[in-house]
Amino acid sequence: MIRSILIALLAFLLSGCVANPPLPSRPSLAAINAFAFSGRVSVRQDESRHHASIDWRHTSAKDEILLTTPLGQGLAEITRDADGARLLLADGRRFAAADWSALSEEIFGFRLPLKTSARWLLGMTGDTEGWRIAVVERESAAPDALPAVIELERDDIAVRLKIDAWSDIE
Repeated sequence: MIRSILIALLAFLLSGCVANPPLPSRPSLAAINAFAFSGRVSVRQDESRHHASIDWRHTSAKDEILLTTPLGQGLAEITRDADGARLLLADGRRFAAADWSALSEEIFGFRLPLKTSARWLLGMTGDTEGWRIAVVERESAAPDALPAVIELERDDIAVRLKIDAWSDIE
């Protein structure tokens, strides 16, 4: 009986040592050209705070971003392609510009670092368009692990992006 208890205790203790499942096989971060993720984004400017869920699909030709409330109600759709960048709000208002930078400047009065987003979203934070961008957490300690938490800061604006799930796009 004591032996059975010891074996059960040992099995219980060793179960805590089981490693997380391995990451899916994927190309190096620099070779990824298309991806999708879902997560949450929070934005703080001075005392104002905003939170949303985010679904982002990226290919070299197009970006599609859907922002929703935490309960799933649509807030905004943002698209970028060869024809420019567009924003559709839940109330039906539409905005369009030649590119990401012009669109964000028109709407917010400043440029968001979206032009280089395909690289910094994958954790390569070199060119950041005047923003401080840091990968705070990765999905694992593996060298090819994708970011799980990214923080962006500029002046009085702070953005925190928590990525819950990455997926590949064919």
